[in-house]
Amino acid sequence: MSVIATSLSPRHTFSKTSLSSITLIAGLGVKDDCHSGITVQHRSRLHIKPSPPNLRQVHLIHSELFSEVRDLEPCSEGEAFVVKPGDLGENITTVNIDLLALSAGTKLHFVSRETDGGEHPVVRVTGLRNPCPQIDGFAKGLKEKCLLRNRDREVVGRKCGIMGVVEVGGEVWVGAAIVIEAPAMFKSLECV
Repeated sequence: MSVIATSLSPRHTFSKTSLSSITLIAGLGVKDDCHSGITVQHRSRLHIKPSPPNLRQVHLIHSELFSEVRDLEPCSEGEAFVVKPGDLGENITTVNIDLLALSAGTKLHFVSRETDGGEHPVVRVTGLRNPCPQIDGFAKGLKEKCLLRNRDREVVGRKCGIMGVVEVGGEVWVGAAIVIEAPAMFKSLECV
């Protein structure tokens, strides 16, 4: 369970630029990222007054999603979906961790050789990312591939990662290990 990419964007672009590390700031999010803030920063929610707390400070996606959508039927243009870290707007791309199965309130500890067991960044999971229409702007038809539907075509699941808030700040490096601290009671993730 580790970090394979870190990304940010200072502007409200859909995709984010991959970097060797990002800095998390407690109570705010990713330093220099457009979604950092105490209150919600996502454009689709800026109209809500008063501004709700920012439960979407950090976006995490499991890299396994990229190969899953690539191996599905081609997009409407007949080409395979090609998605790389940062393309879907995530800040942290993980490997070998089932993010979607975590409980709300789970704490993700990001540890590396540099921390030597001392202070390290911690993100508390707040909920699921709801795949937005912008995903189809990136690759037409991809949004639908990030949803699970039942026989009646009702949405019963989402696969586009999770959101969290920064409890302890610090630097998250590519290659950092992720240690999971589960809450006392399991609570299914809902969209935030």
